Amino acid sequence: MFRAVLRLSASGTRSLARSRPCYSAPLASRWYSHGKVETDEEFDARWVTYFSKPDIDAWELRKGMNTLIGYDLVPEPKILDSALRACRRLDDLASAIRILEAVKEKAGPCKEIYPYLIQELEPTLSELGISTPEELGIDKL
Repeated sequence: MFRAVLRLSASGTRSLARSRPCYSAPLASRWYSHGKVETDEEFDARWVTYFSKPDIDAWELRKGMNTLIGYDLVPEPKILDSALRACRRLDDLASAIRILEAVKEKAGPCKEIYPYLIQELEPTLSELGISTPEELGIDKL
């Protein structure tokens, strides 16, 4: 009895599989170049505007920096200036130092980039009272 049920179910499954016509879906093509290409100046202005929002909170600051650091670039000094000023508005020294550490890590093997950024940000850092990781001695940990 069990063998008959098994045989019927197996043959029924095979007949269902055979009765379906074979369709192939058409390949979808994608058009990646249809969007507007953002220039470097527009990119910088977008991020400066983002960090200059007067009502930015700590979560938005961290989210913005994580997104910015995720790009294949080292942020321009004017973007970092805006981010550091946002840290000051939030009274968040730890985030400001973390931004500098992330930028140093992002610069990677190019040893000229980080000193250039610190040189460009020096007036902002002294105005806001933010010490660099090197001044604090936490770069050697």
